[in-house]
Amino acid sequence: MASTGAFPTPLVMRLLAASVSVSYKAGNIIRDILKTGELGIIEKGRNDLQTEADRAAQRCIVATLHKHFPKVAIFGEESLDPAIRIPEDYIVKDFDPEVLSHPCPTGYKDVTDDQVVVWVDPLDGTAEFTQGLLDHVTVLIGVAVNGEAKGGVIYQPYYNYQEGPDATLGRCIWGLVGLGAFGFQPQNPPVGKNLITTTRSHSDRMVTEAVNSCEPTDIIRVGGAGHKVVLLLEGKVHAYVFASKGCKKWDTCAPEAVLHAIGGHLTDLLGKPILYYANVQRANSGGVLATLHNHQWYVDKIPAEIKENFISDVPSDGMIDKKKQLVEQIVCFHCGGDAGSSVDPPEFNQVDYSDASADVSELSKK
Repeated sequence: MASTGAFPTPLVMRLLAASVSVSYKAGNIIRDILKTGELGIIEKGRNDLQTEADRAAQRCIVATLHKHFPKVAIFGEESLDPAIRIPEDYIVKDFDPEVLSHPCPTGYKDVTDDQVVVWVDPLDGTAEFTQGLLDHVTVLIGVAVNGEAKGGVIYQPYYNYQEGPDATLGRCIWGLVGLGAFGFQPQNPPVGKNLITTTRSHSDRMVTEAVNSCEPTDIIRVGGAGHKVVLLLEGKVHAYVFASKGCKKWDTCAPEAVLHAIGGHLTDLLGKPILYYANVQRANSGGVLATLHNHQWYVDKIPAEIKENFISDVPSDGMIDKKKQLVEQIVCFHCGGDAGSSVDPPEFNQVDYSDASADVSELSKK
């Protein structure tokens, strides 16, 4: 077990450290398979491809995390044959020291295995990968705590690939809500413009109308949810708008956590939270809306006739119970009692799932 000083490192920090380390390995696997030219493409559905790079990267990530965290629920995008032997060198033993050098925020120190779900997209942007649009490709590992995206790793295997044969490839971005995000330089988008990114390969009338309703000055059509959120992080766009149920939990968990860690928002089109507990529906049936600033403005711009086609995630009974406990602890604190939950401190959470703007911290003001 990784540790700092005399105390064991909390689970969430170890998970993130292992996820960062294995993302580098997954990136190497993806690059090596592309070099062979043997992609082993399978059509899972309409506009939904899987390659040997997807399969191998997922085996590497899931096997590594399961080795270190056998009691944590891990869900990957790809359905794989369990009989296939995983090469020994796919198991990454190291924990990233840079992650472990950071102090664990108080709210995560007592998180236990049963409170965590990991969502893995081993190769986000598969279609673009097969078409040579390599800057669209990311490896996504998201860590949800009590059903909410809290930690995320976004690895770009081909970052810098257009800089020539001698360029160093790859970049790892990671973040934890309450701690911050690392591996890149956050930028604000240009003033006086409204640049919106959306899908390049899954568009239809509703997708187009939702984007146009947000009054874009330009539309950036790219692949991969991870890549779109990276554009937000780097200030290259103002919003990511996707009026479709095509995105899945493994597409958005990691990007949402990183974006949230620097003050941004990723919700469904109704402005409600996307939830990530183990039994939640895999599809993001509420669509996806992500911004760094002015999130509610974009929510309000989406027409009601579009919103009525989408359904927000419903919290699990366990999530509802934990929120009730948190409210009770806050009330108790103001009556002279204990100061709240060690898992979900007020600054981390939204209490009322019927109103995504209702922050627990507001309760403490009453």
